[in-house]
Amino acid sequence: MLDKVVIANRGEIALRILRACHALGIRTVAVHSTVDRNLKHVAMADESVCIGPAASSDSYLNMPAIIAAAEVTDAQAIHPGYGFLSENADFAERVEQSGFIFIGPKAATIRLMGDKVEAIRAMKDAGVPCVPGSGGPLGDDTAANVKIAREIGYPVIVKAAGGGGGRGMRVVHTEAHLGNAIATTKTEAKAAFGNDMVYMEKFLENPRHVEIQVLADGQGNAIHLGERDCSMQRRHQKVVEEAPAPGITAEQRADIGKVCVEACLRIGYRGAGTFEFLYENGRFYFIEMNTRIQVEHPVTELVTGIDLVREQLMIAAGHKLSIKQSDIVLTGHAIECRINAEDPDTFMPSPGLVKHFHAPGGPGVRVDSHVYEGYKVPSNYDSMIGKLIVHGPDRDTAIARMRVALSEMVVDGIKTNIPLQQRILADQGFQRGGQNIHYLEKRLAERKEKSLSIV
Repeated sequence: MLDKVVIANRGEIALRILRACHALGIRTVAVHSTVDRNLKHVAMADESVCIGPAASSDSYLNMPAIIAAAEVTDAQAIHPGYGFLSENADFAERVEQSGFIFIGPKAATIRLMGDKVEAIRAMKDAGVPCVPGSGGPLGDDTAANVKIAREIGYPVIVKAAGGGGGRGMRVVHTEAHLGNAIATTKTEAKAAFGNDMVYMEKFLENPRHVEIQVLADGQGNAIHLGERDCSMQRRHQKVVEEAPAPGITAEQRADIGKVCVEACLRIGYRGAGTFEFLYENGRFYFIEMNTRIQVEHPVTELVTGIDLVREQLMIAAGHKLSIKQSDIVLTGHAIECRINAEDPDTFMPSPGLVKHFHAPGGPGVRVDSHVYEGYKVPSNYDSMIGKLIVHGPDRDTAIARMRVALSEMVVDGIKTNIPLQQRILADQGFQRGGQNIHYLEKRLAERKEKSLSIV
């Protein structure tokens, strides 16, 4: 087993990793910025190292500082969590070259899946269903690009090969706008990702976002742990996630899961990962693979009983998977609401002092949060301050438990999106299940229009 792990992240995921390490008897090193010295996991860690000022570029994205922290504390491994450097192939490579274990896939795998064009090629070769598209990067030949778009059929979407998180993409409905869309996306991609390569896909107009969780040990063993529905989104950012996905049959789950497992074995995958799909008219279309632990991993843990972070640590320590596919049985239904420090109507960040904090409880309720009374939410990072997760024997029970839990949760002193989450859980469309990725934004637009008309 690993002896000591550096947790190269902050907030709720850092605390989640720390707890998994301590349960396995692994000592922990919390690296933190100057503004994060009062984080809960920093106080709970066996050791802590300040790696720089508040700006992410000078701290949580500072590769030499994080590796130096591992060196001075005699740690064995580095867990990147999610975000920051978790999917940075150069960081994974430098960690391994420095003699430490990177708790995640090999650098080559991260690099492969980080390039959307190459990732799609690899997935096609592995038999994973993909969205009809250009099959490679778009060149400067306008006539050739027009021909590709015609063959795909409008509307199409132009995407940056190095993009992610909803950035670097543009929908094109007519041929007249294609050339400008490609040029603009290239310019934006170069500025945002340092890579102006773009590709084209069919734009699915009403898909759901359904993803498959996998675990692989890099030693010839891989399994899937079912699917999650992450279709409740605003500006391509997930707001509510659930498992299993409403309407997905056991046969569909087994078929797409098997394909993902075979793809993992083909590319030599190691660790936890997620295959993200658009799902429309009963068909799955691969969009990308996240080579890290996901924000929404708790819903999978609750329906399978598998501790995903523990499995990451075991795999990193060189153990083969102790879980077989036949061991994975989905029980009940789980829902996760992301709790953000933001205005629930304008979505403007709301940093500041948390004067009162009360976490809800009861059967099937889990709270993953680093917040406590007296904690000051900084303005330097993502606004998420926690996750509220519930589990029940069925979806209706899970919804009922989540509504009660949201009503009990108290975060005073700052604004949060709890009122928004309450509206979502009370929404009849959400309660029916199976809504597409545009549903939430349409409902928000209708609400805004209605409030303006009243004024």
